[in-house]
Parts: sequence; C-alpha cells; structure tokens
Amino acid sequence: MKTGKSSLFESLKKVVVQESMFNFRSLPVVSLTVGLWLLALPAFAALGGDAASVTNDQVRMQATLRSTQNQGYNVHELRDPAGNVVREFVSPEGKVFGVAWQGPFRPDFQQLFGTHFQQFADAAKNHRRGFGPLVIEQPGLVVYSGGHMRAFFGKAYIPEMLPKGVPADVIK
Repeated sequence: MKTGKSSLFESLKKVVVQESMFNFRSLPVVSLTVGLWLLALPAFAALGGDAASVTNDQVRMQATLRSTQNQGYNVHELRDPAGNVVREFVSPEGKVFGVAWQGPFRPDFQQLFGTHFQQFADAAKNHRRGFGPLVIEQPGLVVYSGGHMRAFFGKAYIPEMLPKGVPADVIK
C-alpha cells in the first residue's frame, strides 16, 4: 500500500522525467508562436504613438469612447466604470501629441507615455515625494501631475509634436 507521500513523489518523478524529454527541435516553432502572440497584444495609443489603437485602449480600460474634432486636432475621451477619464489628443497626422487624465486612480503611466516612460521615470526620481504636484519640463516631454487619494489629475505632451496653431493649454 502506497502512502500519500510516496504517491506524491512518484507523480513528481513522472513530471521531471517528462520535462527532461523536451524536444529542442520544436524550440523555433514555440519561439515563433510566442513571438506572434506577443505581436497580437494590443498596442496602446501612447504619447508620441499612433492613434489607430484608441479602440484597444477602450477595450483594455473597459471604457466608453467619445471622440470630438477640433480645429487642428482630435480628442478621444475614454471613461472607465470607476470614473477615470483619459483624453488622448491626436494630430491630423494621426499621432498622439498629448494625454490628460483625471479620476480616483492614477493611470498606467507606462501605457500612457509609451517610449517616453523612461524619460518620465528618470525625471520623476528627482522630484521630492509628497510635496506638491509633479512638474517635469524637459525637451521632448512636459508632464504636470498631482492630486491625492481618489482625486488624481494631470497631463503630458510633447512640445515638438503640437500641431501648428494648437497651444499646449488645450491639453486638459
């Protein structure tokens, strides 16, 4: 009669043997499959990126989408069930030149800032924690962020990408 420990040991031994029998010839197929799967993940309309993926943001946030056309730019407003609002400001060329947010929770800054996230993170390290809003004014990135629990707000934009005749203060 086998004990519980013995039976568990036998099961683990089978798993280890099966794992060691991995066929390395299938590695390229597995790698290709994983790579294609990663490419299929939604691309988000990040700062400086393409606006064609706004609907992916809508799905990820489980948000309602409202788009408005303005003179020289479009605004895509996403509102999620928790009350967070993200606005993506898009140039006539289809590029996101600014984002703004407000709501009870901070947004996913990595998603919002895309390739500019590292610049944001590096600049934010030099800011005193807990004392006033975060202000970053650098070439290629401007960020204003503030708030407190259940009431966060902010905006970010790339000054060089502002459409001609569109002032930065429209981003809100």
